[in-house]
Amino acid sequence: MKNHSKLEAYFNKRLTRLIDKAEKISFPGFNDAALYDVIIFFYKGIQRGYLASRASAIAFNFALALFPTVIFLFTLIPYIPVNNLQTELLELIHDFLPQNAYRFLENTLVSVITQKNGSVLSIGAISSLIFSTSGVHALIDAFNNTYHSFDTRNWVGTRLVATLQVFILFLLIAVALLIIVFSQVILNMLVEYQVLEYNLTYYLIIAGKWIVATALFFFAISFLYYYAPAKKSQWHFISAGSSMATILIFLTSLGFSYFVNNFGQYNKLYGSIGTMMVILLWLYFNSFALILGFELNASINNAKTQKA
Repeated sequence: MKNHSKLEAYFNKRLTRLIDKAEKISFPGFNDAALYDVIIFFYKGIQRGYLASRASAIAFNFALALFPTVIFLFTLIPYIPVNNLQTELLELIHDFLPQNAYRFLENTLVSVITQKNGSVLSIGAISSLIFSTSGVHALIDAFNNTYHSFDTRNWVGTRLVATLQVFILFLLIAVALLIIVFSQVILNMLVEYQVLEYNLTYYLIIAGKWIVATALFFFAISFLYYYAPAKKSQWHFISAGSSMATILIFLTSLGFSYFVNNFGQYNKLYGSIGTMMVILLWLYFNSFALILGFELNASINNAKTQKA
């Protein structure tokens, strides 16, 4: 009994010291808010914020927006006069998607990417704008339903901001895709003409293009977080939440793709429907990561406001 009391006293003492240290330190991106306060608010946000329901709503709206947006982007490819662009893009998609998901979409992708179709392009542009705006609107609504309180906009204001963010996101994603695809085309040409070899420089350039693409993706998330609240004076564009969401989305996408390719048996059980399940799950996990990043930013803001 005495040993139990001593052990309990020891752990209580260590816990008190740990809390004292956490109350005195702050991480980069926390805006001088104490680590302990941020953890408390973040825990409450996760516990009381209905994250699963909010992530499900976002994933559903993103699923509606995904296909017309992808069709619109891909129908632009045949109009770009660059040799081997279609081949490089298909290889990129093959490397990014799970194998079974790529097989399910391969025929459609090849048809859309290699053949010009003005009517599909027009319909894709309109439907992409409508569904993408609704998707971002749903994302902002999910942010507004956080446990933490902050100023929000009315429906019209939210819709206008969602439309603006769609154009910004489209621009950033388009630039990222151009960097990834065109840089690979240029690298292959340099290797073909023996200007460049498969040496350290070649792999450094490849690493550099992915770093730039990741940075653009980070900025896209930062735009979402920065413009979601109506009052931005307390929010920073470069934030800890954006960093966490970017890392989480990268890890979940990588891990989920590895699991599906190596252990998933969904295609044997469900066929093509299983592929849709995989895409929806991938969207759900990434939506969850976006909400977690926003909850971290809201927790930092509340912790800083409470101390002021």
